Amino acid sequence: MEADPRFAGFVAERGDALLRYGYVLAGNPHDAADLVQEALLKLRASWPRLRAKDNPESYVRTTMARLHTATWRLRRRELLSWDPPEHGYHDTLPGEEERAMGEALAGLPRRQRVVLVLRYYEGLSDEEIATVLKISRGTVRSQASRALGKLRSVVGEYIEEGVMSDHRERR
Repeated sequence: MEADPRFAGFVAERGDALLRYGYVLAGNPHDAADLVQEALLKLRASWPRLRAKDNPESYVRTTMARLHTATWRLRRRELLSWDPPEHGYHDTLPGEEERAMGEALAGLPRRQRVVLVLRYYEGLSDEEIATVLKISRGTVRSQASRALGKLRSVVGEYIEEGVMSDHRERR
């Protein structure tokens, strides 16, 4: 297969943004890099058919969300744990609220986290999320509701006074 400079240009231009998106989906840099790599491999295989389309990034992001959900289905019976580091760790997040939110998001089940990422990070509607994940709108709503309930219980006041009030004001 001959290398297409437009594909290489797309990867060079949008690679960092895709990695950030993967991090928000997966909750850690290693799984994020795996998601990006797998999605870009799929894009490369489909590139001859997609290059006429205006938005290959949409294809990659949809693929990443589906891959993440599929991985969740395969791993949902595994109990994953992280050993604490033996040395100190300097958190680069600006505040306790952001760290608490990140920890709370990482603690959500994969499907719930994906629904929240697609809704609040990507700005997709329930209908669009349902299409991306191949689930019903009702499932999208119930997963979002459960996820927000878990976040409220973990982060508490910060969610009610910070994130949720900001979201309500933007509507």
